[in-house]
Amino acid sequence: MRARLVLLSARLLDPATGLFLPQTALAAGEDGRILALGDDREVRALAGPATTVVDVKGAVVSPGLTDGHLHPVSGAELTHGLDLSGCTDLDGVRRELAGRVRSLAPGEWLSGWGLDPNVFGDGPVGTAPFESVLEGIPAFLLLFDAHSALASRRALELAGVDGPRTFGQASAEVVCDADGRPTGLLQEDAACELVERVAPRPTREQRRQRLAAALRAMAAAGLTGGHAMDANGESLELYAELDAAGELPLRLRVAPWCQPGTDADGVRALIGQQGTGGALWRVAGVKLFMDGTIDNGTAWLERPDGHGESTRAFWPDPAAYTEAIGQLHRAGVPTATHAIGDAAVRHVLDSVEKARAGGGPAGVRHRVEHIETVPDDTLRRFAALGVIASMQPTHCCDFTRADHTDNWSRRLGEERASRAWRCRDLWDSGATVVLGSDWPIAPFPPLGVMAGARHRRPSRNLTLAPHGPEQALTALEALRGMTTAAAFAEGAEHEAGRLAPGFRADLTVFAADPLTTPAEELPDLPVLLTVSDGRPTHRADGV
Repeated sequence: MRARLVLLSARLLDPATGLFLPQTALAAGEDGRILALGDDREVRALAGPATTVVDVKGAVVSPGLTDGHLHPVSGAELTHGLDLSGCTDLDGVRRELAGRVRSLAPGEWLSGWGLDPNVFGDGPVGTAPFESVLEGIPAFLLLFDAHSALASRRALELAGVDGPRTFGQASAEVVCDADGRPTGLLQEDAACELVERVAPRPTREQRRQRLAAALRAMAAAGLTGGHAMDANGESLELYAELDAAGELPLRLRVAPWCQPGTDADGVRALIGQQGTGGALWRVAGVKLFMDGTIDNGTAWLERPDGHGESTRAFWPDPAAYTEAIGQLHRAGVPTATHAIGDAAVRHVLDSVEKARAGGGPAGVRHRVEHIETVPDDTLRRFAALGVIASMQPTHCCDFTRADHTDNWSRRLGEERASRAWRCRDLWDSGATVVLGSDWPIAPFPPLGVMAGARHRRPSRNLTLAPHGPEQALTALEALRGMTTAAAFAEGAEHEAGRLAPGFRADLTVFAADPLTTPAEELPDLPVLLTVSDGRPTHRADGV
C-alpha cells in the first residue's frame, strides 16, 4: 500500500510512557491509518507520486488531541454575537453594550455571550444595571455557563413573557421579583427558549459557514477530534454535509440529548440513532443532565448553597433518569451525564451501579461530565464502577479564584469550594480522567486546556494564585487526558491514542515537546501540523 502522508525527521511522542519512540518517520495509508513507523529512508520509500511528504525537522509528533467535551454547532452559533467574556465589572459591560447599540438598526436585536456573573458582585443577576443602555432594545445576553441568559425588557415583551412559568425541566425558571415581574434572568434551556424562538435566527448557510470556520480554527489549534455533546436541530445534517464535501477537519463522536420527559419510546429512538454517521463522525452515546450550574443556583447539592438554592435535580423525578440510564445500559449505549453538584454526581453513580447490577452488556462506558465539587467518598466510586470522569480544568482557572471571592465559591462556602475540580484526586483514585473545554463555555485550544490542568491559574493573569494547586495534573497526565484517555472513553483504545501501525493517523505536530514546555508557556507552543484521517487539516507557514 502506498502512503497518503509521510512525515520525516520527527520525534514521535508516546503518551503511554512520555518517551520518544526510536523511529523518526511515520507513514499514513490511504485507509487513514498509520501504515508504518521507521527511519526516514524506510518510510520515504513508501511514498508515491500522490503522497504528501513533510519534513518536520525535528518537531514533536503526538497522537492527535481530542477535546473530551465540546458543542461545535451550538458554539458556532452562540459565539457570533457580542463577546462579553472580557468584561470584569458592570461598567465594562455597559460600555460594550453601548458601543454595540450605537451600530444597531432600528428594531435590530443585540445578542451577546460569555457574560460572567461575577461582574454583578454581591448584587442580583438581572438586567436592571443595563436598562438605561438597553431601553427599547431587544437584547439576549448569554451568561458564560450557557445555562442562563439575560433578556431585556423589550425582548421579554416581544416573547410575551410577563411573569413566572412552569417547565418540565425542574430547575428552569423565569426569575421574577417580589411583585412577579421578570428580572430578565432566564434559567436553563426551557426558559431561555421563550425568548430565543422570537429572536432572529441565522440562515442554514450562515450556520454551515460558521460551523466550518469554527472547526477549521479547532484544527489549527491542534485538535483532531472531539466528543460533541449535542445533536440538536440540524447538527447531524451539517456534519454529514461537511463530511461529504471533505470539509470536516475533526473526527466527531456525537451524543444526542435525552431530556426530562423522554419516555421509553423516546429512549428507543435514541438507541436507534446509535452508529449512524459518516467517514469522520458518528452518533455514539447519549447526553443527559442531572443538574444545572452552581453559578446560577441550578446545580443539585446535598446541602443548599449560600443563597438557599441548588437543591433540585434537573429531572423532576430523578427515578425516571435512573430508569433511562438502565434502558440505555441494557441496549449497550454509553451515556454522558452533566452532573456538577455533589448530589447530582452521587445520583448518577447510583444509577450506573443499579444499571450494572441489572445486567446488560459488559464494558459499556458511562461518563460524568464536569464534576465540579464532590466529597471524598464519591471519588473511589468512579474507578469501582468504571465510570469516566470528564473534566474541564479551565472552568476552575477562569471562573473561580484562589481566595474564594468569586460567585461559584461564595455560593458553595469554604468547605465545598476547597474541593473544586478534583482532577488529581480522581486520577489517583484510579478513574479515567478525560479533559476538554466545554466550548463555547471556555476557549477550545487544547494546549490551553492542558496548561490549565497543570497550573490552575487564571489564563488572563498567570501571576495570580492557583485555585487548588494540589489538584494539578502533571504534563504527561494532561497529555493523556486528551489522547489515551479520550480514546478509552469512546471505546477506541485499540485504534486511537497511540502512534502504532493500524492506529488512526490522527496526529498533532508541535514545535517543541509539550511535556517539557512550562505550563505557563504551553498555550503559545506553535502547532505546526494537524492531521486527521491521514490528511493535513492545518499546516503552519513554512511547514
